[in-house]
Amino acid sequence: MPTQKIVAPPANAAMFLVLTVNEGAEAQVADVLTGVSDLTKAVSFRVPTSNLLCVVGIGHDAWGRLFDAPLPKDLHPFKEFHGDVHSAPATPGDLLIHLRAGTQDVCFELAKQLMTRLRPYTQVQDEVHGFKFFEERDLLGFVDGTANPEGDEAQTAAVVGDQDPAYRGGSYVIVQKYLHEMSEWEALSTGEQERVIGRSKLEDIEMPDEQKPANSHVALNDLDDVDGHAREIMRDNMPFGEVGSQEFGTYFIGYAADPAITETMLENMFIGNPPGTYDRILDFSTAVTGGLFFAPPKSFLDDPTTVPAQSTSAGVDAADEDAAPAASADGSLGIGSLKKS
Repeated sequence: MPTQKIVAPPANAAMFLVLTVNEGAEAQVADVLTGVSDLTKAVSFRVPTSNLLCVVGIGHDAWGRLFDAPLPKDLHPFKEFHGDVHSAPATPGDLLIHLRAGTQDVCFELAKQLMTRLRPYTQVQDEVHGFKFFEERDLLGFVDGTANPEGDEAQTAAVVGDQDPAYRGGSYVIVQKYLHEMSEWEALSTGEQERVIGRSKLEDIEMPDEQKPANSHVALNDLDDVDGHAREIMRDNMPFGEVGSQEFGTYFIGYAADPAITETMLENMFIGNPPGTYDRILDFSTAVTGGLFFAPPKSFLDDPTTVPAQSTSAGVDAADEDAAPAASADGSLGIGSLKKS
């Protein structure tokens, strides 16, 4: 089953759009989504070297409004985390559009074309333009994405397989926008910054376990294997900023075959593992948005009838039964992005 392009090399430019669907406009939005693949192809054909990619994700509350197909097994509303000091909030979002390319111009062109079609039927809740910052570093000065799996391991970590055969090739994606307190961060010595992250700043080498603080970012996001299986996600975070407003941040985006892995990382960050040892990066980075989406296989996005509709005898009740246990499901996330208002 063809997938949307989830696993890809780091891009030089990106755009992130989070939209809500107007009541009564569901059919029009669903129709626009079937044309996303062709529209992406038309824009990228003009600049063949751009490596333009577009991933569309659908939120829990919008899925049943847009499609007759059953709810993906693990799709549920974004799970908020409220620790003693910091919180990960949930914010409105029915659609996520993630654009990646070698240059920002093609991202902008595709976003413009998409919004020409979607604007009458949606509201933009968040828009972020990301850029590559030197050696894959975030604005805090550290390399971001070092822990990403590679090759077959990346595909296994990010893309749904036999656990949900109807949606094999899809991916669960969690996004958060983090804003950095740059003046406070830059007041720290390099050594103290390294203890917050758990890596050396220049060389990007992880600290030995005996030296790595328990509340460092790396320690709380490095999950132990379960039954011999690694618990990993694919991050595609991007820095963003505005020098005029001095709003600087990281847009975290994590793709996973199982959203519970990402949620576990988030729980470790905001609650602590053990509780109380929250991620020290949160003292300098505030999460201002949060959403969970399912990026269906390309074949489904092009034609939702490829997945049989729910039984007419079960109707809405069947969808509710599917959604209820997923909505209460526990999970956890690992981070690597920040926000902008």
